[in-house]
Amino acid sequence: MASDDRWLERLRLELTWFTGQAALRSRGAGAILRFAHVRPRRRGGFQPLRENEITPHFFDRAIRALKRWNYDFLGMDEVCRRAVTLPEKRRFVALTFDGAGKDLIDFAYPVLARHGVPFTIYVPTAFPDGVGEAWWLGLEQVIARESRVSLLMGEKEQRFTVTGKAEKQALFSFVECWLRSLPPADVSAAIADLCTRYRIDLAALSREASMNWEDLAKLAADPLVTIGSATVNYPVLANMKDAAALREMTMGKAVAEAAFHRDIRHLAFPFGDRASFRRSHVVMAEEAGFASAVSTIPGIVDAEGRTNLRALPRISWDGGVRSRSLRMLRVLVSGTAFAPVKPTGTATN
Repeated sequence: MASDDRWLERLRLELTWFTGQAALRSRGAGAILRFAHVRPRRRGGFQPLRENEITPHFFDRAIRALKRWNYDFLGMDEVCRRAVTLPEKRRFVALTFDGAGKDLIDFAYPVLARHGVPFTIYVPTAFPDGVGEAWWLGLEQVIARESRVSLLMGEKEQRFTVTGKAEKQALFSFVECWLRSLPPADVSAAIADLCTRYRIDLAALSREASMNWEDLAKLAADPLVTIGSATVNYPVLANMKDAAALREMTMGKAVAEAAFHRDIRHLAFPFGDRASFRRSHVVMAEEAGFASAVSTIPGIVDAEGRTNLRALPRISWDGGVRSRSLRMLRVLVSGTAFAPVKPTGTATN
């Protein structure tokens, strides 16, 4: 079913390109692009997270194409300004990265520095501290290694036999969805139990995949880099009580400000889809002092205050259905692939 959905999305985007809508009917002030991972292709049969990756070579091609199409590259401060002022002649793109993964400084940053374009990093501060739990990496390793997997779901032991790639992918998707439905403490307990059973060192995996504070300090010294917050532990805010969710936002901001000695004005809602945060969290982002907050809900940014600055849409650019297709990139950043969005509250700073 998932593969059918991806094929249909690709067909829809290709048809939009060939009808000429992307070139003729661009709308909105611009688009915010989200990148999860930029790194060379990894070897290995089972890689459920590969669809969140693009290669440095394609990343370079995408930036070159956006320059050729005359987009302005903006940091998030300037995005906020363009979103509340009259439309400008040229449309913009903003490049954003979630999670502060090690591949950002190893593979994406050399491309970005070579092009001299601004970008924004959203940092969950537990990860450079070395205490964040990238539970999705532990889950990936267990399923990749094992043909029989058992785990405690609620109070019941569940057992799965997964021998082929399709079965492993289905199990990963099932358990990932279940974990994202749990409160943070239950996620931590469940993944700790699973990793202990199969001798996976989740702490080491998480540290290896994340930048440390020294890495981040190198990036922060670049005037083209905007540092934002992605809370402390990168939890699903919708599964938390309001007080705990607000604490995640305020503490993430405070830790980052202490580390970088600057005001942290921009937030990324962890995971960022419609199920992961609520309207109350949009209000909390303003209460916590953020000038903007981004989601992963696809869409484009309008001018004149028509887009809520604390519920900004982003286009996730990944290695799945959109891989290696500059045509699809142009359709998406044009805004023609998305229905117009009604205003969702104030967009003022």
